Amino acid sequence: MAMGASSPMLSFPGPEGESVTALDPPDCCKGHWRDACGVFGIYAPGEDVARTTYFGLFALQHRGQESAGIVVGDGQQLDAHVELGLAFQVFDESIIRRLRGCVALGHVRYSTMGSNILANAQPIVGEGHFGPFAIAHNGNLVNASPLRRQMEADGVTFYGSSDTEVMAKVLERARAATVEDAVVELMHTVRGAYSLGIMTPDRLIAVRDPHGVRPLCLGQLNSSGWIIASETCALQTVGADFVREIQPGEMVVVDANGLRATQVLESPRRAMCVFEFIYFARPDSTIYGKNVYMARVRMGQMLARCCDVDADMVVPIPETGVPAAIGYAQESGKPFGEVFIKNRYIFRTFISPDQRMRDLGVRMKLSALKEAIAGRRLIVVDDSSVRWTTTKPEVELLRSAGAKEIHLRITCPPIRY
Repeated sequence: MAMGASSPMLSFPGPEGESVTALDPPDCCKGHWRDACGVFGIYAPGEDVARTTYFGLFALQHRGQESAGIVVGDGQQLDAHVELGLAFQVFDESIIRRLRGCVALGHVRYSTMGSNILANAQPIVGEGHFGPFAIAHNGNLVNASPLRRQMEADGVTFYGSSDTEVMAKVLERARAATVEDAVVELMHTVRGAYSLGIMTPDRLIAVRDPHGVRPLCLGQLNSSGWIIASETCALQTVGADFVREIQPGEMVVVDANGLRATQVLESPRRAMCVFEFIYFARPDSTIYGKNVYMARVRMGQMLARCCDVDADMVVPIPETGVPAAIGYAQESGKPFGEVFIKNRYIFRTFISPDQRMRDLGVRMKLSALKEAIAGRRLIVVDDSSVRWTTTKPEVELLRSAGAKEIHLRITCPPIRY
């Protein structure tokens, strides 16, 4: 098996042509790039906000499969339903009908900090000096542990182990009279990567860390409804129009008075997580002004230019490896073929929370088409190889199917931190 050389540095133009480097994350991102939760929020009086949020979570299910939750507000109080499982397992028609209101916040979770227990599921509901609220988080804090220890020393009780609960406790302890002021205090307190949805019974708030590590976008539904979502694909699913991305360091508030935005923190250096383009995001989403599918095609083209080899066919590891393999085949002039048959009813193995389930998932997910493999020299293209958990069994499948040569090409640069 021949291994591809290191992939070239990837950079993408950001807003107004600003250069955004993807391979030089701030300290808040290093070691925590695995996080891929999905956040969806809506403010739309007169709409079925719970049902819309459910559809939005369905569109973001690829970002997390451990738990799902929706909280709604009717102007006076909050009503929540949060459980472990996929969105369709957690919600049924009776639950959706019960969740009535003008504002809603939803979340699907893949854990990076905190185990897979119900106490860590989101959104998390709390009670601040300004009243009840709910918070949903995609990201990872680097100062969650010292903040938690400090609050525990002050007598604060924690029921889970997530950094989102730490942020909820910061909001609860804030002396601010309004939720907006409390959120500003939160942004000045926490450090790390965070894209947040926060709601009260009558308003929706979106917040992004000053580096813009995780995506968060703003959309409009009809003439008076506003939506926040981790990816633009969720906007498309619910029929909303993309307006813009939430800017790094920005707080956007939506309520009966309309929409208002405040730049709370300066954004000295933007550092998106390159794994959004490589693996996490859905191909039909747009991040930093770039379509994810086309970005993956270009990665494959770049890989062919620097790391080509004589072979009979270019084949992808499904599914996120397909666009890159198409790009590789286009650039190299070699034929593209699909030799893996995927069981489409299996979960995403990398997102699975423990190693045993990941190993089982690889064996269940793919089988090799021997008639297309035997005696051929294959260039096998994949988006990434983080733990090598899936790559090794996939190569063994090709060997057992009679591949003459296997040349592995990975679009993602080496994982070193």
